[in-house]
Amino acid sequence: MENLTEILFSQVNIILTVLLMLLVLYWLVTMISGIDFDLDIDVDIDVDIDADVDIDVDGGIEGGNMDFQDISSTEVNKDDIIGKRQKKLKWWQIVLIYFNFVGLPFMFTFTCWIFIWWFSTVTTTVLTHSYNNSLGFIIFLGAILPSLILTKVFTTPFKKFFSNLNKDGDKPADFIGRIAESQSTILDDKMGTAVVVIDGVSMTIYIKSLTKEKISYQQKILIIKQSTDKNYYLVQNYNN
Repeated sequence: MENLTEILFSQVNIILTVLLMLLVLYWLVTMISGIDFDLDIDVDIDVDIDADVDIDVDGGIEGGNMDFQDISSTEVNKDDIIGKRQKKLKWWQIVLIYFNFVGLPFMFTFTCWIFIWWFSTVTTTVLTHSYNNSLGFIIFLGAILPSLILTKVFTTPFKKFFSNLNKDGDKPADFIGRIAESQSTILDDKMGTAVVVIDGVSMTIYIKSLTKEKISYQQKILIIKQSTDKNYYLVQNYNN
């Protein structure tokens, strides 16, 4: 047992071991308690789907209260981020798309990657007795790309599963025509979140402004219709 602890928390393996422990704790807290917390995310993504097509994307989600499950199910979809053609695809965007960080819940893919990277590094450093020397650090860095490839192979079958499942794993509620409260400040084509209460149950949905007009944080809104890709709802300000 002491030898196992020494290996897992060695100079080479300690970073991934601690990170994996935090991810396990994160998923346990997510499943058991569903903690609420304040989240502010503003992401601008430029995506080039094909070699001869340039696409500029604004996939911002900002402000407001979002429950813990929303983070684990947050994903960037190609259907959401297709916009006007402008810029070349950046290298990190290619990485996100190719290795399934786009199209699947980000935390799901990220956790798979860290686990595979950790397992590969620990196993290889044990076999080579290099978990406490410079060779081990070379193995640690060298395992990044192979672990990403294995992550892509492992997560690809889950794409169809997640595409047919909402974040609660059940039939989506009927939100059309209901009053909700915006949890973001949105404008133009920016995406945000809103909370809608149905039968005493609070649920978080993704929203965009139907008229492109500004919708403020905690403002009452009316849900008009669902997007054609069923990933968000078009809403407008609600005046009593």
